[in-house]
Amino acid sequence: MKNLKQIMLLLMTVTMVSLTSCSKDDDGGGGGSAGEGTITAKVNGTQITTLEITSVANTVTGGGQTTLTLQGNTSSAAFNMIIFGYEGVGTYELSDNNVFISASYTEVNINDPLNSQIWNAPFQDSGVVGEIKVSEDADGKVKGTFRFNAKNTEDGSMRNITDGSFNLDVTEN
Repeated sequence: MKNLKQIMLLLMTVTMVSLTSCSKDDDGGGGGSAGEGTITAKVNGTQITTLEITSVANTVTGGGQTTLTLQGNTSSAAFNMIIFGYEGVGTYELSDNNVFISASYTEVNINDPLNSQIWNAPFQDSGVVGEIKVSEDADGKVKGTFRFNAKNTEDGSMRNITDGSFNLDVTEN
């Protein structure tokens, strides 16, 4: 009888650990489809994948807060996402109520870099315009998905960023 109680306790512990792990994974979403070392997304329906050599993730901790920065570039486009107050796996909303979480998409003018166009999220009076979901943060890697609507403050145009995902090595500072 004593052995049966110990076995039941062990099974209950394993089940609770499994359920806890699943809820964290669910909260951060799936890992997405980005290849190792890249960021990928559709911009107004056009697929863009960053170059591995120009794609990075970085965490900085100071004053009791951690900031995660994700960045990736191609020769003609760039993604940049910043989560100030990063706490690991989870969902981070892009909202005008929290400007400490932001994302941008840049169309690079290679011939005249000063005339590159940038679309930002969130933007004034935007409400919730997207989210960044971190599904994995372990062993020096961060993976997840994202989507957002962004506005160009110069001309008011919009870009719809969908089906985004990242799979990056993390540098800690």
